[in-house]
Amino acid sequence: MRKVTLAVLAATMAMPVMPAAPAFARGDDGYYHGRTWRDSQGRVRCKRKNGTTGLIVGGAAGALAGRAIDTRGERTTGTVLGAVAGALAGREIDRNRGSRARCR
Repeated sequence: MRKVTLAVLAATMAMPVMPAAPAFARGDDGYYHGRTWRDSQGRVRCKRKNGTTGLIVGGAAGALAGRAIDTRGERTTGTVLGAVAGALAGREIDRNRGSRARCR
């Protein structure tokens, strides 16, 4: 049974595979076309960053900075406050970076 399974898997991997075209690459009848798409009312919308990368990086940097600043006793408070402040700041910076560029 093991040899049969391995033979089927090897045959499957040896078959040429044609990648399927994504739904948004069909042409003008679809909605999504790169950085822009048309919503259900026909308005053109732009793809923008949601700030996740800035949230993570800012949270980590803020936690390290908060821990370094709060040197007395238990440093949990400084770490948590620094992480929250850094995450919020990093998210806003990441979301607003590049927003001046016009979406075409």
